[in-house]
Amino acid sequence: MSAAAHVGHGLGLEPVTADWPALQQADVEQVLAYFPQLLGASSIDWHSPRPFAAAARVVSAQGAFFIKRHHRRVREANWLLEEHRFVEHLAERGAAVVKPLRGSTGSTVLSLGDWTYEVLPAAPGHDLYRDALSWTPFLSTGHAHSAGQALAALHRAAEGFEAPRRATPVLLANLHLFAQHDPLAAISGAVRAQPALADYLAAQDWQRTLQELHLPFHRELLPRLAQQQALWTHNDWHASNLLWRDDSATAEVASVLDFGLSDRTFALFDLATALERNGVPWLELDHGGRAAADLDGVDALLAGYASVRPLSRDDLLTLVALLPVLHVDFALSEIAYFHGIVGSRASADVAYHAFLVGHTEWFRRAEGVRLLDHLRALARQRA
Repeated sequence: MSAAAHVGHGLGLEPVTADWPALQQADVEQVLAYFPQLLGASSIDWHSPRPFAAAARVVSAQGAFFIKRHHRRVREANWLLEEHRFVEHLAERGAAVVKPLRGSTGSTVLSLGDWTYEVLPAAPGHDLYRDALSWTPFLSTGHAHSAGQALAALHRAAEGFEAPRRATPVLLANLHLFAQHDPLAAISGAVRAQPALADYLAAQDWQRTLQELHLPFHRELLPRLAQQQALWTHNDWHASNLLWRDDSATAEVASVLDFGLSDRTFALFDLATALERNGVPWLELDHGGRAAADLDGVDALLAGYASVRPLSRDDLLTLVALLPVLHVDFALSEIAYFHGIVGSRASADVAYHAFLVGHTEWFRRAEGVRLLDHLRALARQRA
């Protein structure tokens, strides 16, 4: 597969030209020179369609492994090490993750020119959602239930990891800006510090939009945030980031992948993200659909989670308050990435209009209200 032919997942239903050129065999051989435990004949047998980095599955006499390449403007070595230290903590606590491999330099990260590389062993399990787009539902309620259990187990394993929030400036999912008492002032500060974000937002009436659309939800959320205990979390809990023990409708999670958006947030932020990623078919909105929430999948995910970490009435009401705005920080991060690093105004427009604005607007329409009312009804059952 040539760089020119490489396509990936974009922000809609159709495949797009990937942001970054595909890994080539020469790239693999250059990286493996620093990993003597993997030296020998090898070949690429699959290129990941996921955005933000180039990744490939490589097969050799030593077995299968993955090489992932990031541009240094997206992930410098120290920024990637933040993620790796979290994964290593999880592995030591028995979580279903695989630790990145260490090279001859002694590090799990390799910097070569403009690129930052990581190498990971193939995780156990069936990749049932390998081609699934984000914001598409689980194939079964059995998968949703097991995903909820696995997320709760991951949160238990994450306890005790006390690193500060990440220094990585782009492509993180958290609630740092929108958790502030004055989120518009916090976002204005971020805009001043990020020229690309400032340049893009200069053409948008973003302050009035957030004030009218987002701040009413923020006022409901803010009093609940003081009750949340800080925790490092996954922040991209989608079925495609999970491997499964078999290919049945009742398969359990075997492995957890891709901690690229992980950061110090709190457990309910991660759980709300899982509900948003898997419970709402957002991409239907691109074609005039209603994006009806998968309430059976939502119930199964919550039931699986609560079987490991019980959920109180207040927890469910916090999820209600979180869901309409949990994406704000990540949407702004995507805008900075697309406009400032990739140079795609069109993708930045999608991140702003369809993601930052469109997702919150959905929660004011019939289907979003239906989902929030459903969660409120579950909360009343725990009263």
